[in-house]
Amino acid sequence: MSEFDLKARDWDADADKVARAERVAAAIRAQVGDLSGRSALEVGCGTGLLGFALRPHVARMTLADTSAGMLEVLREKIAASGLPGMEALQHDFTQGPLPADRYGLLCNLMTLHHIPDTEDAFRRFHGLLEPGGLLCIADLDTEDGSFHGAGVEVHHGFDREGLRAGLERAGFRDIRFDTPYVIDRGGKRYPVFLVVAVRP
Repeated sequence: MSEFDLKARDWDADADKVARAERVAAAIRAQVGDLSGRSALEVGCGTGLLGFALRPHVARMTLADTSAGMLEVLREKIAASGLPGMEALQHDFTQGPLPADRYGLLCNLMTLHHIPDTEDAFRRFHGLLEPGGLLCIADLDTEDGSFHGAGVEVHHGFDREGLRAGLERAGFRDIRFDTPYVIDRGGKRYPVFLVVAVRP
């Protein structure tokens, strides 16, 4: 059982996580405008906080994660909500061949720093989007490693210009950044960026 499986039941009880997802969803909508005709994919969705915040504004929402525990909670939330057009999927989009489906929006929140090979992930995300599709990633700016603490194998945030270059190499264009949220943890502040990019 993974760390995320163990944390799944209490995930939505964290008011900061809920607020962060709502603020990022609002920032996505402010940056990209009308999403009503787009099918959306959230990669690394957890319990679906971002996906639920975006669902009223997109045509349909597929929420994917590798954690069975997170997806169990997510499926319960989908069933309780009665919202149509929401699908929970256990899949790792950073591994293996890409599925046939293509999306108008691909998003994730605080997921990228858990993906070892971000350059490969960007190429895969590009392949999952239809022409004109939007990539919206929110994650930590470069930090000193204190966010997760010692011994956790993750990226310690990201340099924005480095990300821009990687996204351009993967074929994305019209890349722009925003700062929709700042996490305050023990008096230390961790800015969360939102990068929006377009697959031509």
